[in-house]
Amino acid sequence: MENVGGNIKVRPAASGKAERSKSGFWLVVLGAALWGADPLFRIILLKEHMTATQIVLIEHILLVLFVAPIFWKRRSELKGLKMRHVGALLFLSWGGSAIATILFTQGLSSGNLNAVVLLQKLQPIFAILMAKLLLREKLPKHFTWLFIVALAGTYLLTFGFTFPFGHVNDFVKVGSLFSLGAAALWGGSTVMGRLMVGKMEYETVTSLRFILALPLLIGITINQGDPWQVNTDGGTLAAVSINMLGQALLPGLFSLLVYYKGLTTTKASVATLAELSFPMVSVLINWIVFNQAVTLTQAVGFILIWAALFAISRRSAA
Repeated sequence: MENVGGNIKVRPAASGKAERSKSGFWLVVLGAALWGADPLFRIILLKEHMTATQIVLIEHILLVLFVAPIFWKRRSELKGLKMRHVGALLFLSWGGSAIATILFTQGLSSGNLNAVVLLQKLQPIFAILMAKLLLREKLPKHFTWLFIVALAGTYLLTFGFTFPFGHVNDFVKVGSLFSLGAAALWGGSTVMGRLMVGKMEYETVTSLRFILALPLLIGITINQGDPWQVNTDGGTLAAVSINMLGQALLPGLFSLLVYYKGLTTTKASVATLAELSFPMVSVLINWIVFNQAVTLTQAVGFILIWAALFAISRRSAA
C-alpha cells in the first residue's frame, strides 16, 4: 500500500495491527465505561430495601442462566484440572465474584460513593503484590516508592486530611474499607486468572466464575436470614426486574467480554489511560443522579493513585 502524499510504502500487516490497536483501545474504554454505570443500578436496588447479598445473589442467578450453555458446551475442559487450578477457580468465584461484589455493594450503601468507586483503581496494585507472592513475578522498578504514593492517595480518598482513629467504631464502619476489600479480591482474581491461562478458554473460566459462586451466595443469603422487602406491586416489581437485568448484563457480562476483547490488542500502559472512563462515568453519574460532587482531597488522592499506577504500568510494559 502506497502513501500518495509522500511515496512512503506502508506494509498492510503493520497498518492492520495499528487499526486493531486503535479499536482495542476504544473497546477497553467502552468496557470500563460500562463498569462506571454499575453503582447506578446497585444504589437504585439498595433503595428498594434489598440487601447487598440479595442483590448479588439475583445478579448471579441471571448471569448463570446466560453462561450455563457456554459451560455445558465446554465442560470437557474440566478434565485434568489440578488442585492449584481448583483453588484458582474457587478464588475467582467465591472471592472475586461473590464476596468482592457483596463488599462493593455494601460500600455503596455505607460510604461516600465517589470514594468507593475511585478506590477501585487500586486493583492493579493488589494484583502486582499477589503476583509477586504467588507467581514469583518481579516487581516493577521503583515499585516501593510508587506503592507509597498510591497509599497516600488511598488515605486521602478514604479519610481526607483528618486522622481516622478518634473513634474506632467510626473507623470500622467507613464504607471505603469495603471498597478496599473488594479491590484486593478483584486484584487477586487477576492473578488467579493468569494461573488458568492455557488450561481453559476465557469463556469457560468466566462461566465457572459465576456458576461456582452461586452455592456460596445462596448459603450466605440463607444464613443472614434477611427478609425480602421488595414491593410486589406491578410497577415497582417491573422496575426492579429491569434494573437487575440491566446490571447483570451491561456492567456485568457484556462489559467483561468487551473489555477483554480490547485488552488483547492494547498495551498495559495504554489500557491504564483507557480505563479512566470507569471513574469518569461513575463520578459523572454520582454528580448528576445522586448530587455527590468530587471533593478536592478526593481529586488529589485519585491523581496520586492514577499517577503511581500509570508509572507502574509503563515500567511493567518496558
